[in-house]
Amino acid sequence: MTITRSGGGEARVVGGAVRDALLGRAVKEIDFASTLPPEKTAALMKQAGIKTVPTGIEHGTITVVVDGEGYEITTLRHDIETDGRRAKVAFTDDWQGDAARRDFTMNALYMDADGTLYDFFDGRADLAADHVRFIGDARQRIREDVLRILRFFRFYAWFGRGAMDADGFAACRELAGLIPQLSVERVWREIVKLLTAPDPAPCWRLMMEAGVVEQILPEASDVARLDSLIAVERHYETPQQPLRRLAAVVTGEAASTMEPPIAQRLKLSKREAIKLQKLVVLPALLNGKLDPVPFRRALYENGVEDACDAALLCAAAHPATDLDGVFETAATWNNPRFPLQGSDLLKLGMQPGAAVGKLLRTLEEAWIAADFRPTREECLAMAKPKIDT
Repeated sequence: MTITRSGGGEARVVGGAVRDALLGRAVKEIDFASTLPPEKTAALMKQAGIKTVPTGIEHGTITVVVDGEGYEITTLRHDIETDGRRAKVAFTDDWQGDAARRDFTMNALYMDADGTLYDFFDGRADLAADHVRFIGDARQRIREDVLRILRFFRFYAWFGRGAMDADGFAACRELAGLIPQLSVERVWREIVKLLTAPDPAPCWRLMMEAGVVEQILPEASDVARLDSLIAVERHYETPQQPLRRLAAVVTGEAASTMEPPIAQRLKLSKREAIKLQKLVVLPALLNGKLDPVPFRRALYENGVEDACDAALLCAAAHPATDLDGVFETAATWNNPRFPLQGSDLLKLGMQPGAAVGKLLRTLEEAWIAADFRPTREECLAMAKPKIDT
């Protein structure tokens, strides 16, 4: 999408796209800031035949859709009132004023159509120094939006190096008690982004030191296991999976005694909740050093992805574990099919009813325990003595 000057206004690329471009990283999302009010921007887009969606019109944001891609355009603004979760804003044409309300210096970078960089708070220098720093007074920035505490740590995990900004860290520690006022959905989104960083363990330690983890997940304290998991992931070149990493940092004993459970507190989706529960309890069932029989059982009952995630967690707890054979098994795994159905039991003389399903489950459990080896005939032989004809 081309940046244009039209209708008496100007648009500049802002924030993450500029930051990532300066770092030489792939640019994933492109956002624009504009001097025009959203209604005027929408009208100009309509004249140009470009679709617009009023995604946040009260805050000055519309989304334009070009070639199937969405781009947010937000009018320059300043805060009138904030309550730690949301802000009332007024529109402006003051670029520096717009930059002053943003969170970190590296996110307050603008670039115009000619490639000119606008940097009002030394964001480029901080970016070059891998230094995550609040704009202005860190405590004020946090009180405007408490989520910035989690964003500060998340950005440090992705872009920081060396000592964390002392003033920012102190402000986060002082104001960590405000975190419970945030919606759990916003908190979980930040946790996911943080845990997807290449190595979030040092950052998680700092969050514990600042009292942030205590506010969100007090049982998530096993950073040594997270360290070990990240080393295993690097060795086997596995993707960074946030639920796997969350399961690593949450001790099984703590997870089982906390009320309400993590999934309920974070309002995880059903799929996420099921996966997290598996990853918290399944490694203990794999007999420590991943004997083939329990691993094949895990593949059968939980699928390849969850079984492999559990194997990685197992290896994190037992660093000498060799996962090469495990991954070879998983790569060629085809779930065997239990050779009996309810109709087979009826043919043996069993009466219809709930007992049929119960016996099938018992027989399948015995078949699994025997590493899927019993044939159909052997399963039928196991069934006969259990049927009252």
